[in-house]
Amino acid sequence: MSAGVYSIGVALSRDFQALTSALLISFVLIMLAQLSAREIIKRIIMVNSLIVLLWLVLPLTFQRSAALSIGPLTVYQAGIIMAAQITLKSNAILLALIALVATMNSSTLGYALGWLRVPDKIVHLLLMTYRYVFLIEQEYQRLIRAAQIRGFRPGTNLHTYKTYAHIIGMLLVRSAVRADRVYNAMVCRGFKSKFYCLHEFNFGRKEWLFGTAMGSVMAALIYLEWLKSGVLA
Repeated sequence: MSAGVYSIGVALSRDFQALTSALLISFVLIMLAQLSAREIIKRIIMVNSLIVLLWLVLPLTFQRSAALSIGPLTVYQAGIIMAAQITLKSNAILLALIALVATMNSSTLGYALGWLRVPDKIVHLLLMTYRYVFLIEQEYQRLIRAAQIRGFRPGTNLHTYKTYAHIIGMLLVRSAVRADRVYNAMVCRGFKSKFYCLHEFNFGRKEWLFGTAMGSVMAALIYLEWLKSGVLA
């Protein structure tokens, strides 16, 4: 819940002081989570590789006040501001979600979503997708290896396209068969469209302290955002 509220608050912010503060807070959350720096850097690079494209497009297309002219190209100040805001927002939200959500296992995440009154079907779909997406990937790799053993070498030709189409079709068929088999096995074990958690999570002292801290952070970000816009002035 804290991750969702925090992400929405950051996404709606525009003031650079508030966005910079949010990015620093996200870094603090990452340090408190004590995650692997290598994995965090990999995810940051993946996201920012897409943001680089925005830096190449927005300053040249967001036509308002011109900041710089380089030959036939005109760099607009509004585009630079927009790209900088998106960069700060994306990284702040990404780091916060890594620290607050990625550290939970799938069962804990499902329990939390259920506690937040998310529909049971969505929770079940999320949990089952997370559980079996790796099995589907293993099945895909097995089909690829089987094709390669039989002499398949991918290329840009009609035979390659047909082979991949057959592989994808076979993957869908096997996934459907496996899903039906898993569902029947669950029904035989008494499944009644509801998952039960073996551990009940209660609000203790740490949870209240963390909730209070995140509430204070959100209040501070709102204050910084409104102060710049003149609402509180």
